[in-house]
Amino acid sequence: MVKASASHPRLSNVLVLDNGASTIKAGFATRNTDLSDCSVVPNCIARSRDRRLYIGKQLENCKDFGSIVFRQPVEKGYIVNWESQKEIWDRLLLDDESPLKCDAKTTTLILTEAPNAPNPLQTNVDQIVFEEYEFGAYYRCPASQLISWNDIGQLFDPGAPAQHNAAECVLAVDCGYSFTQVIPVINGKPYQAGIRRIDVGGKVLTNYLKEMFSIRQLNMMDETYIVNEIKESCCYVSSDPKRDLDICKRKKRNDIVKEYVLPDYKNLHKGLLRDVPERHQLGKDMEQTLTIGNERFMAPELLFHPGDVGYRQAGLSEIVIKSAESVPEEYRALLLANIVLIGGNALLKGLRERLETELIAMAPENHTVRIIIPEDPIKFAWQGGVALGNNKTALEQHRITRADYQEHGSTWLAKRMLGQQAPAIQAGSSTATASNKRRRSPG
Repeated sequence: MVKASASHPRLSNVLVLDNGASTIKAGFATRNTDLSDCSVVPNCIARSRDRRLYIGKQLENCKDFGSIVFRQPVEKGYIVNWESQKEIWDRLLLDDESPLKCDAKTTTLILTEAPNAPNPLQTNVDQIVFEEYEFGAYYRCPASQLISWNDIGQLFDPGAPAQHNAAECVLAVDCGYSFTQVIPVINGKPYQAGIRRIDVGGKVLTNYLKEMFSIRQLNMMDETYIVNEIKESCCYVSSDPKRDLDICKRKKRNDIVKEYVLPDYKNLHKGLLRDVPERHQLGKDMEQTLTIGNERFMAPELLFHPGDVGYRQAGLSEIVIKSAESVPEEYRALLLANIVLIGGNALLKGLRERLETELIAMAPENHTVRIIIPEDPIKFAWQGGVALGNNKTALEQHRITRADYQEHGSTWLAKRMLGQQAPAIQAGSSTATASNKRRRSPG
């Protein structure tokens, strides 16, 4: 055994950092770690209209989000502004008051990245991690790859035996801020030929709502934060969009149309969603409100019809099927029986049910379609990273030490990090066996 020395310090901590475009999910991996130990930090630098600057977690101190301007280091899933990203990471990792401050030289960093990132961007990340922060060891991979380290079997069946290694077959559907991506993960590795992506994520949905509100009612083009809150509070995926459109058109009063009271940051600091009041119950004259009707479900509908906003891409159901069809035949039924939805948009009501209905209609007759949304789909990849961090044998196989990086260089590191195609699955060892009958997902 090699003893720790000044040049090769003992690696005592594991920090998991899921670097999303909207938020960073970060925390240490210990045997007692749970969801409450995950810090969720806005991955942005914001300037309010009183010209105050908020970096990352400081955004919690902002009292007025009206016309607030955001600068985000991640675009289309990739870190493109390292000056901003490093400023946010510095606050997160180096600030004396941060719960994540640690001795980087004795810490292993597990960091997420978008799949198939360009080599120059990956090299930048490697250099920042080892040369700027001087982490003792490091492993980067797509967030979807980390979810396979969660107990997928128990997610679908709480009575199933506990899982101690990566799940053998998972179809990860990452409904994130920058895009929506489907990744087959087999034996803990992404199957590259099966990765599919549409450029519609939470950001596109919010921008669509801003345009619709601005055209139809009030100018909301500068109110990204408020419109994002509206999206999260009232949008849903319709099981029948044509029916709901007809309801909005024909019935003056219905259960779909709502009213949103905009915050003025004096008397009301957070927006309020309510039923449309009767004429004699109209609110105060000073209230500014938006009437929200078909926008509630037409914005999320973009996930299934990207062409409605100019993207010449297939919808969510189609790319899930195409992803499954792109892997060897023996994996396909297993993947469709183990679909996991993660990311912020997975919280949209009705998404699982709509996707399941469409997949059942599109999948082969003898294939089971099972879809699950974890307890917290935003933190689920981070949870998987914690599970990997606690598996010392697996972590040792995956991570690269700073000493290795200094000895072999960035080109060698890039080759080591490159995901390989998954090996064949042993017969009878699958996470879930596809039945000959169609079954619905667990509720």
